[in-house]
Amino acid sequence: MRVLLDENLPHKLRSLFEDDTEVVTVGYQGWQGKENGELLRIAEDEFDALITMDGGIPHQQNLSEIQMGIVLFEAASNRYEDLALLISQVNAVLKTLKNGQVVRVRS
Repeated sequence: MRVLLDENLPHKLRSLFEDDTEVVTVGYQGWQGKENGELLRIAEDEFDALITMDGGIPHQQNLSEIQMGIVLFEAASNRYEDLALLISQVNAVLKTLKNGQVVRVRS
């Protein structure tokens, strides 16, 4: 599975995912500053899921047309210490995540 880590998330989270999950950051892809709709359209060809804290995505986009799933962090902040605690939940979600589905992972 290939997942895209949104640009507002700490890149060092990558090391916490399961071995069979390839995690790439928006910055590594050179996609910084892309609007959500554009980001989703270009990412869906290469990735199975987007991991983000942008709670507006489910309301701003027609996700039924998106060919990837979205994992939405709901945490106190986007700091590594707050998000690292949620990665085991994210790993479980990624096993069953469907295209166009948004799953909220919260502390």
